[in-house]
Amino acid sequence: MEQALKVLIIDNDQGNRLAIQRSLEPIVPSLELTEVKSRRKAISLLKRNSFNCVFLGYLLSDTTGVSLLKELQEMGIEIPLIVLTPSENRRIAQEFMKSGAWDYIVESMISPDVLLKTLKNSMRIHKAEKELNSINQQLRENNEVLKQKNEELKQQQKQIHLKNLQLQEASRRQSQFLATISHELRTPMNAIMGFSQLLLRQYPDPLSSQQTDIVQRIFNNSQNLLTLINEVLDYSKLNTDQMDLTVEEFDLSMLVQFTIKELSCLTINKDLTLNVDVNLSNPLIFNDKNFLRRILINLLSNAIKFTPTGHIEVKVWEMNSQKIAIRVEDTGIGIAQEHLKSIFSPFQQVDQTLTRQHSGTGLGLAIVHSLIKMMEGEIHVTSELGKAQFL
Repeated sequence: MEQALKVLIIDNDQGNRLAIQRSLEPIVPSLELTEVKSRRKAISLLKRNSFNCVFLGYLLSDTTGVSLLKELQEMGIEIPLIVLTPSENRRIAQEFMKSGAWDYIVESMISPDVLLKTLKNSMRIHKAEKELNSINQQLRENNEVLKQKNEELKQQQKQIHLKNLQLQEASRRQSQFLATISHELRTPMNAIMGFSQLLLRQYPDPLSSQQTDIVQRIFNNSQNLLTLINEVLDYSKLNTDQMDLTVEEFDLSMLVQFTIKELSCLTINKDLTLNVDVNLSNPLIFNDKNFLRRILINLLSNAIKFTPTGHIEVKVWEMNSQKIAIRVEDTGIGIAQEHLKSIFSPFQQVDQTLTRQHSGTGLGLAIVHSLIKMMEGEIHVTSELGKAQFL
């Protein structure tokens, strides 16, 4: 061995101590050998010093080797410990090994070769065990850190869950508030529109041209406000799951034609043409008629609003036996690429300024997207500045 060894011999038998000393000195260049006979001195030395190896005899001056070994185990003193057993006494060797000894040497077999081999094995095992204990300790510490992190994550998840519940409740209350306000506003707005229409019929007395113009403005603005209120009401219903899908059979061609005819009046004051191309082998479909009509109204209203001149085209065709496509295309102002991702978000308009040219709630396309999702359909948009297409 190249490195110095600190060896402790605990044995009341002077012959054993001398045999170990004479066997180790020739083979260990630098040997620090300490000999004690009693339990008291052994424990004192082991508490104050570290040794590479300990040789423990069966009998001490004040106790037995087995009793001392058990005491060292209880004290947590870990060191390669080799016991010396009387010749051919396996019971004593087994008793030592059960009590925690690393290895044993029969007293009559003490020799340089046996000691060297036993020392190497014991020290190698002790080193491996220390490394394993160190790794296990590190694993235990890491596990404690992970447990703490998991507890922190659980707390964060609880906080996030609580915050989500609060946000959901706030959203529900907001939607309920919007629904209530919208409903309360619709009643007087319908009354204003009704009275305006009555006056425009020149009832009960004829109106002057100036009065007619004023009443017409009242009616038009009331109609615009009612459209905005209906959008807010529809969105609040969708947001609180108060809209249910009602599937029925209806003629899609007739629905499209009727909706376009209904909205064609909005193009009167604009240089617009509204074209429709329905190419269906079987126009009868099963879906929610009112949902589809609302989708068409919102898309066409948007197209008319944002198309000052040119044309709007609606095309309907069968993609396959299970799918029908409806495309609304216009030559309007179009949408820049950077805004396409957000157009289906609620209250979203490309121009968010207070001085924007086109009014509205920004809910039209959000309502369209929600309705199509409920109908298990898809909507896609392609656009460039100057042209937009919804499919």
